[in-house]
Amino acid sequence: MDLSRKRERERLPKRRDPYWQRLGEGAYLGYRTLSDTWRVRYRGRDGKQQFLTLGEGLEFDDAKRGAEEWLSQLSGSPVRTVKRATVRAALEAYLADLRRHDRLDAAADAERRFKKTVYGDPPALEADPLADLELERCTRDDFLEWRDRQRTGRQARSVNRHVRSVVAGLNRAVELGHMGNPLAWKFKALPDDTEDSGETAILLNEQQRRALIAAATPFAAAFIRGIELTGARPHELASAVVADFNGETLRLAHRKGRPPKLRVRHTVLGADGIAFFKQQIAGKLPKAPIFTEDGETAWRRHMWCRRIRETIAAHNKDVDPKKRIPVEASAYSFRHARISELLQLHGVDPLTVAAQTGTSLAMLEKAYFKFIPNALREKLAAVKEGK
Repeated sequence: MDLSRKRERERLPKRRDPYWQRLGEGAYLGYRTLSDTWRVRYRGRDGKQQFLTLGEGLEFDDAKRGAEEWLSQLSGSPVRTVKRATVRAALEAYLADLRRHDRLDAAADAERRFKKTVYGDPPALEADPLADLELERCTRDDFLEWRDRQRTGRQARSVNRHVRSVVAGLNRAVELGHMGNPLAWKFKALPDDTEDSGETAILLNEQQRRALIAAATPFAAAFIRGIELTGARPHELASAVVADFNGETLRLAHRKGRPPKLRVRHTVLGADGIAFFKQQIAGKLPKAPIFTEDGETAWRRHMWCRRIRETIAAHNKDVDPKKRIPVEASAYSFRHARISELLQLHGVDPLTVAAQTGTSLAMLEKAYFKFIPNALREKLAAVKEGK
């Protein structure tokens, strides 16, 4: 039987079961005359048959192409039996795999994110529509719509972190044998104002920073003032403990690269910074966090993001529209301001700024290029060229 010829298909007697044409070992493409639909079946090494309906109204070449794409995923799977299940089931398989490898902290963090964004945490949170979709049938549009639903009440960087966690889970689930197309959940991150995003930094002038610090809670005010004085990344300062301050410099660290490596630096503080940090560590034990949410708990990312949003909203509520602070501003805005002012107002050379703030000359060029030429020209003007 040659299903590739439309005339021959039209001559076939009407029946419910498909007419099958062999494509390869264990692989068949079928045509249903009653509904004008195509169906593909595959028998794996385990002897079990799997089926996929391709749709109606397709020409033979399109149906064959779709069948071969699906069959290539099945026959190329690293597992003996592939799993055809929902997004929820795929993510649960990923969590089980993490626990099987004793990565309990990673599993707990991933599960928390999945409950927030995908399958809910009854009765407080309802499941997202994505949770119960069959993974192999999910399209990029499905995932983009899911991501859009996560943006309500969250900043772009927060959404990006949740997306990365789900993507990691689905990629691992595919490796574990779940059917799905990784291209469906592969897309560019949302633009953010962090230094690594390639987007324009949100800079706050001195008046805006003073206004935010004044409007913030005491704990939040101290935290963002610390960022302003050091140019540190928020998570670096949140991790700093009393012992990291030696009276003149502050030890800061962050992880970067793949695999991530710990990068440590000692930021030199000015007189204001030294006085400020001495005040912050007074009466605290060496291993205690310098900055806390409530006097005990070290700052967590979602908490400082929340406090900044609340502070901006409170400030903007009763001020002249011209004095409002951009709602896109964040704790990173204080880091951006420190770096740009060191370059522009204080004339510190880019190499020193990079060393002080734990970034690179390439990143300074990328994010703060307009400030560098002025600082460089002043340095060159002081050079006495030999004759």
